[in-house]
Amino acid sequence: MRLLVTGGTGFLGRRVVADAVRDGHHVVGLARGAAAAQALERAGAQVVAGDLDDPASVDAAFQAAKGDVLVNLASLGFGHADVIVSAAEATGLHRAIFISTTAIFTTLPAATKRIRTDAEKTITSSGLDWTILRPAMIYGGLDDRNMARLLAVLRRSPLLPLPGGGSRLQQPVHVDDLAAAVLAAARLEVCVGRVYNLAGPEALTFRTIVAEAAAAVGRRVVTVPLPLRATLTVARGYERLAARPRLRAEQIARLAEDKAFPITDAAADLGFAPRPFARGIQAEAALLAEGRR
Repeated sequence: MRLLVTGGTGFLGRRVVADAVRDGHHVVGLARGAAAAQALERAGAQVVAGDLDDPASVDAAFQAAKGDVLVNLASLGFGHADVIVSAAEATGLHRAIFISTTAIFTTLPAATKRIRTDAEKTITSSGLDWTILRPAMIYGGLDDRNMARLLAVLRRSPLLPLPGGGSRLQQPVHVDDLAAAVLAAARLEVCVGRVYNLAGPEALTFRTIVAEAAAAVGRRVVTVPLPLRATLTVARGYERLAARPRLRAEQIARLAEDKAFPITDAAADLGFAPRPFARGIQAEAALLAEGRR
């Protein structure tokens, strides 16, 4: 199978490209610049030049790629859905996998929510044989920027504040399990015209996630519940003052939302069987520890 991949050098993209090449697929990766092109070539992919901000270059790249399946891993939150769908339709590239996110279910006025929901509408109303995959929070590996931050904090401090008490549910999904699901969707016809939520095998309170992460780094951590409203006030002040804030008020506010999603459809159609969080976070902690050595 000849896969045309956008976003092939990102956190998820690197795994999808590597797994696809390993499985014998011919991968053609869209690259905006020299660094991305070199990374794709090192992974064993063919490269076509194209910039999602330049529709003409995307049209030309899709024509040159001659793909059987589009695997769009580039974020839908930047407003490129129209460009990507139009290029695929014009090329006759009918089969397409799109990565969205379960973050579209937030009740908060997130800046990209409308962009992402409009992108999904563009996809579902297109003439493509589409599949949309919505992962929950993704973690795993040396390049993880989600749980790696938590692990780093837990290594340093015996105390961890939990805005809102940490009682809301989370369902992180390991990046390797997600990559496998992407490739399964690309080869299975049963997925055409379907939308799947992809998350871990069970929903856990954030307090439980912290406890599992602490165990993975061999620490006993005391959690300190904090009032959510007061924490948000402090976070907003920090955002206004910091040139490059490392934590945003919206991230804290989302801790007050349950982020739990059924994965039964993905299990049935894709064979999706994600690893338990405890096992995934232990493996990530071990990789990070080895990397520090």
